[in-house]
Amino acid sequence: MDYRRTHLCNALRKKDIGSIVTLSGWVHRRRDHGGLLFIDLRDRFGLTQLIFDSEISKKAHEEACKLRSEWVISVKGKVRARGEGLENPKLETGTIEIAVTECAILSSAKTPPFSICDDSTETSEEIRLKHRYLDIRRVEIASKLVMRHKVLMATRTFLDREGFLEVNTPILGRSTPEGARDYLVPSRVYPGNFYALPQSPQIFKQLLMVGGLDRYFQIAPCFRDEDLRSDRQTEFTQIDIEMSFEYPEAIAGLINRYLKAVFKKCLNYTVPEEIPTMTYHDCIENYGTDRPDLRFGMPLVRVDEIVRNSDFTVFKEQLHTGGCVKALCVRGGADISRKEIERYTEFVEKFGLRGLGWMKKQEDGLASNIVKFFSKDQQQALEDKLNAKKGDLLFFAAAHETLVNQSLDHLRRLIAKDRKLINPDSYTFLWVTDFPLFEWDEKEGRLQSTHHPFTMPHPDDIELLTTDPLKVRSNAYDIVINGYELGGGSQRIHDYRIQEQVFEALKLDPQEVSQKFGFFTTALQYGTPPHLGIALGFDRLIMLLSKTENIRDVIAFPKTQKASDLMMQCPSSVHPGQLDELEITTSPKEITWI
Repeated sequence: MDYRRTHLCNALRKKDIGSIVTLSGWVHRRRDHGGLLFIDLRDRFGLTQLIFDSEISKKAHEEACKLRSEWVISVKGKVRARGEGLENPKLETGTIEIAVTECAILSSAKTPPFSICDDSTETSEEIRLKHRYLDIRRVEIASKLVMRHKVLMATRTFLDREGFLEVNTPILGRSTPEGARDYLVPSRVYPGNFYALPQSPQIFKQLLMVGGLDRYFQIAPCFRDEDLRSDRQTEFTQIDIEMSFEYPEAIAGLINRYLKAVFKKCLNYTVPEEIPTMTYHDCIENYGTDRPDLRFGMPLVRVDEIVRNSDFTVFKEQLHTGGCVKALCVRGGADISRKEIERYTEFVEKFGLRGLGWMKKQEDGLASNIVKFFSKDQQQALEDKLNAKKGDLLFFAAAHETLVNQSLDHLRRLIAKDRKLINPDSYTFLWVTDFPLFEWDEKEGRLQSTHHPFTMPHPDDIELLTTDPLKVRSNAYDIVINGYELGGGSQRIHDYRIQEQVFEALKLDPQEVSQKFGFFTTALQYGTPPHLGIALGFDRLIMLLSKTENIRDVIAFPKTQKASDLMMQCPSSVHPGQLDELEITTSPKEITWI
């Protein structure tokens, strides 16, 4: 039997009744009614119900009796209307069925380790990743890969229309300091030397601007050897963009238009015409993070001056040693029980916070076991500062400012999730600007770049490079959606004199600079246009559009949280002969696979 399809499994409708068709796909469900046997046939496009009737074709019915879940078959038959009352409104093909006259088994299948036809089946992620090819057949994963394709196509169409050229940059390059560990590739031709897989095409895209290409983009594969989490993978994809002779507002306008185009095409969601902007300082002060989720309220409020003269020793000691006290107000949170408060306290202790203070706003004022340490005026000041209303709950954290911010940021998100304050169908967008150019590395005892050493200082702060570098802002920016950093970028340094000042502030001597990226700094001295760019996390964008919190759901063959591939069972040892060619000696540790 010829298995070439005349139609896909979601294509047939009432208008096709009477047609002779050929369909091919997987056995999704099987229902045996004796003389009648029903099969739901599946391909990635949808389902069609087949009916095998021994009176229509005894041979086809006999073949159908052999069929089991996930067998691949091809059938030929006549489209007919389903019986009265038997239509399935949940299926696009729910008004018809195929009366099969011919059936060919193309391949049989072992019983799958988990159900393909039931997306609600509770199966461990490890089992699904080990059999990822089966997991992809499920609607939950397949639909996200379809979304990925749509966004890829929309991205290329949009950037082409905006005048950008797609250029592929090398995968094998030089190891350069960009924040995370490099993945290294040994060279056979040059024993003892290594290539590095790109953490990003940062240097290459700037060189393309030096080369005069003006507007570049790339759907770029990137690699970082870093600890993983639910929104991070060791190998990932970013939308890499660079442009010449523009300022940051041009990038903001471009990305605003891009997000409008993608969200409209893929979700029919309208992104606001203007995306608000918040400085890095205000983000940290009011939300404890530079990627705040603005789908709900509950900002952090500093109350240092109110509690400084209270009798509560815990707060006073932290302020005395240079810490801070911040609070957040949970609207209607007075119904949170002591047991739940203890759970939240245990939660923040994981970040190093020693505990949480709390007060509930009642009819006659604030109530808790610590209220007695605050005067009536101080209690009223707290109510006013936090705009507390009857039925609200106030949480307080006192510690080093970084610890307070980190703890309350995570607590704020957890409370919002617990109390269902987040509309899963809503999106909030934010530009974060004015990042510090440098941060202090306690371990190394020197400055390090917050982003990378080629980021342009804010024009108003260049003089501070030699006098007070920690106060220098950068011309960098992040785009944040629903509490995720979707992407970040910056104006790049095009004047080599400023680049030298940055290297000096980082205490990089000329020999170190030459060794790490001499080819790049040489290029900057041959006439470099002002340029800037951004890199968007493509996988994170698909996460947001697909409404999942697990980045592995949107990648065809992802790694686990321990950076292993359960399906291919790698990383793995290699044949000793390969190592001999590379002049490498190892002591491999055996990996136990599930």
